[in-house]
Amino acid sequence: MQQKKQNEGKQKVCPVSSKCGGCRWIHKSYQEQLEAKSIFFRKLMEPYCRPEPMIAMEKPTHYRNKVHAVFGEDRRHNVISGIYEEKSHRIVPVDSCLIENQKADEIIVSIRGLLKSFKIRPYNEDTGFGLLRHVLVRVGHATGQIMVVLVLSSPVLPSKNNFVRALLKLHPEITTIVLNVNDRDTSMILGDRERTIYGKGYIEDRLCGKTFRISPGSFYQVNPVQTEKLYTKAMEYACLTGRERVVDAYCGTGTIGMIAADHAGEVIGVELNRDAVRDAVKGARQNGIRNISFYRNDAGDFLLEMAEQGEGLDVLLMDPPRSGSSEVFLNAAARIAPKRIVYISCNPETLVRDLRLLTKKNYRAAKAVAVDMFPFTDSVEAVVQLLR
Repeated sequence: MQQKKQNEGKQKVCPVSSKCGGCRWIHKSYQEQLEAKSIFFRKLMEPYCRPEPMIAMEKPTHYRNKVHAVFGEDRRHNVISGIYEEKSHRIVPVDSCLIENQKADEIIVSIRGLLKSFKIRPYNEDTGFGLLRHVLVRVGHATGQIMVVLVLSSPVLPSKNNFVRALLKLHPEITTIVLNVNDRDTSMILGDRERTIYGKGYIEDRLCGKTFRISPGSFYQVNPVQTEKLYTKAMEYACLTGRERVVDAYCGTGTIGMIAADHAGEVIGVELNRDAVRDAVKGARQNGIRNISFYRNDAGDFLLEMAEQGEGLDVLLMDPPRSGSSEVFLNAAARIAPKRIVYISCNPETLVRDLRLLTKKNYRAAKAVAVDMFPFTDSVEAVVQLLR
């Protein structure tokens, strides 16, 4: 009976988990994962505050709404698709994955099956020959809309219209297909040029009562179920009354800034990614939000300029990349001195590094909580409320 309880919640062994590195904790039960993450986060936060109980996921599988597959050939020149083996460019064939959207996985397998009949060869990194490099599938969790991005080494897809018809016959649920051209010798997935060959070239999803537009290169949280919980907690920590001036730094497509706009006087979103800013502007218009504006700029430079101009700020929302925030940004934030900072982090270790600086600048961490955004991995997302 005890052995049965220990095994409860564990998943079947994935045949490629040792190579791909995507689900490092696949051999742990979900309860074991939560306990390990909670202990890790609590120890990190000990010098600053006592965290609230971790926010778990009710159904912790197939949560990734953004799925990427690299294409290539095996030794017998059969087309394969999957992911790169950890710390290499060797392709590990994958047809289905415990954490990826199942429909996205099915579409990728279907595309692989169509290549031979259309005489489309996968790209070979060593020789530079071949056409199809990657396939990116993005799925709207609430809307069901599906985007397929075909990343090619050149702008011409043979029998393009017939290929689209064949794919749509297999998957009529696809709402848009985009050709992206990446002809550079790079590890980046997407290139700079793209062309829509079916549908609108973007999809939409709903989050916290708002509709958001998602383009091929836009940042959008990959686990929308947990993102709603994350943003709800961030709004709780922001303590908005309807009068505050808010900056949403590293705003992406403007998700949290638009949600905050319902409860603030003015919101300013700052983001460096051009596609994300474009989607944010259109998203605000679509949602009828009039008290938000977006700027394409480096968050640190933008905040420093605000500080030098003596502008005031009540609440700072920040969601930096895994590398954390820059010292320029944090110094500028302390100089503007908002009453509250809500720090959303996808890397608690860089979060703690930044807290170390902010707590020397007249701020204290009052509340914190970890959110399990990435089950079966060792990653943890967190929200911290800092008060001046």
